[in-house]
Amino acid sequence: MRSFAFADLLIGVGVLLVLEGLMFAASPTWMRQAMKSAMQTPDNILRGVGLVSAVGGLLLIWAIRH
Repeated sequence: MRSFAFADLLIGVGVLLVLEGLMFAASPTWMRQAMKSAMQTPDNILRGVGLVSAVGGLLLIWAIRH
C-alpha cells in the first residue's frame, strides 16, 4: 500500500497545504479577494484553468521522473 507513487502523492498534498497555508497567513485580505474573484469567474474559465494546471502539473511530474 505504501508504494513510491503513494509517498510522492502524500508529499505533493503536504506541499500544497504548506503553500496554501502560507498564502492565507501572509495575506488573508488578498486571499479573500482572490476567492471573491473566483466566485465571479464563469465555470468554463475555471474549468479550463483547472485542466491546464492539472495537465501542466502532470507534465512537470513526468519530466522530473524521467
